Amino acid sequence: MQRSRDQFRTRTGTERVVFQPATHRALQRGIHQMTQAVRPTLGPHPRIVAIDRVLDERIPELLDDGGTIAKRIIQLPDRDADVGAMLARDCLWRVHDQVGDGTATTAVLLQSVYDQGVRYLAAGGNAMRLQTFLLEGMRVILDHLTESAVRVTGQEKLAQVAETVCHDPALAELLGEIFDIIGEFGRLEVRPGRGRELRREYVEGMYWDEGLLSRRLAMDKQQRRTEFEDAAILISDFEIDDPRQLYPALEVALRADVGSLIIVARELSDQAIAFLLTNRDPEKFQTAAVKAPGWDPESRATALEDLAVLTGGRVFTRAAGQTFDKIGPDDFGHARRIWADMKQFGIVGGRGDPHALREHIATLRRSFSHTENPAERERLRERIGKLMGGSATLWVGGATELEVERRVELAKRTATAMRGAISQGVVRGGGVALLGCRSALRRQLEQCTDADANAAHRVLLRAVEEPSRTIIANAGFEPSAALARMGRNGSGGGFDVTTGSVVNMAEAGIYDAVSTQKSAVYAAVSTAAQALTVDVLIHRPGQPQRTPTRKPGRMKNL
Repeated sequence: MQRSRDQFRTRTGTERVVFQPATHRALQRGIHQMTQAVRPTLGPHPRIVAIDRVLDERIPELLDDGGTIAKRIIQLPDRDADVGAMLARDCLWRVHDQVGDGTATTAVLLQSVYDQGVRYLAAGGNAMRLQTFLLEGMRVILDHLTESAVRVTGQEKLAQVAETVCHDPALAELLGEIFDIIGEFGRLEVRPGRGRELRREYVEGMYWDEGLLSRRLAMDKQQRRTEFEDAAILISDFEIDDPRQLYPALEVALRADVGSLIIVARELSDQAIAFLLTNRDPEKFQTAAVKAPGWDPESRATALEDLAVLTGGRVFTRAAGQTFDKIGPDDFGHARRIWADMKQFGIVGGRGDPHALREHIATLRRSFSHTENPAERERLRERIGKLMGGSATLWVGGATELEVERRVELAKRTATAMRGAISQGVVRGGGVALLGCRSALRRQLEQCTDADANAAHRVLLRAVEEPSRTIIANAGFEPSAALARMGRNGSGGGFDVTTGSVVNMAEAGIYDAVSTQKSAVYAAVSTAAQALTVDVLIHRPGQPQRTPTRKPGRMKNL
């Protein structure tokens, strides 16, 4: 017998179960609410989403970043719809973490595929077969995007890519210059500035965020900084309590005519520091000690390994039971210059084996290309950037504290997208690259003899139009009319919403990183296809709220 509202409560009252068609309607409501919160941010003329702050009484956050907006939505009052909303939230969050951009594109694609899929299933389609053919069609889109990508080089082109993401010409120009210098893997720190202007600073060589173990070791007392030319480096993770642990190393250094020595250690006791200070000779032997980089044993081990390859030294590890007793002259690393202050130390002109360094970087790059874990990719990227020696700091200013916060996050997001653009290339922007995938989908559709395959390809044909339609609508134009004008213009044409005209997107410098577009398509289609196979929702009574001590932020579009 059909239960009221398609719901069923177990005899014990311990669970609430929701069946079809209520399941699809519930998921659809949640996906719609999440998408409608993010949709206004797509394009160069985004509207702003204002979100009440939870932990303080400052004015609401003003956001145009779909990933951050999705993160701020922590629960819907409708528990059935909340399942769909959190499914979409997880999808957008993953895209944001992986490529820094593309969350609004992901949201509108997800909504379109799911809505069309639900209508087909309501008409009698098979969910599992539809899922299979949606994933096949997704691979057709991904392959077409890969084939359409072109490499981007030069400051001007890189600035155009940046402006497509951040819509801030001044910021885009600086990021184009920075990435033209540091490349895909170069280290970039984005920090809040004190004024209204943007400025950048380049650092020669590479550096780590650990500094001198004592201010007494600074050669320049005013700047609290030490700098050695033609220096040797002793690499370890030792905790040196007794100065006698250092005797063998210092004796070998003196016999080898080492004039300047930096000791890398996890800790040095006050007695050990005093011993180093006592044995300094300004004309013959200078020494200092810095803290071994890394927050945990794993990160410390990888940092010391990179440092050893870079300088040609040997790593002495406590875990292997090693000491300095049998140290030889070849165990020291060397560099043209080594500097250290209280927060950082850096290497300029490491003198390790160039062949070993190239092999090490190649190994790290292979690992980088094969891993999909965002945190692991970021760690590998930082390691490669240090070894390749490109570093920059971008200071972001603004008129107000809120503007500075927004531009800092925007700069970080744009930088992530630009790394993907340099690595995998770019495609025509404004949603035009996705529109170009329709030709490949139509060819597949012409070969379809299966009803479910036919339906899946038609779903995707309509879905790839949605990003362009949304960009055009957000800018105040009529999407259908604009798409018709684009069709008459021919291949390569797109609607430039800043001028209201149809232009060649490549000639106009309007690009999207292909990595961003592919991540958006993969996340949206795979999530929607999986959601279409969900038949039952089960709610547990007394299920704890996700935020028991915090009220959800309220949002409205400005």
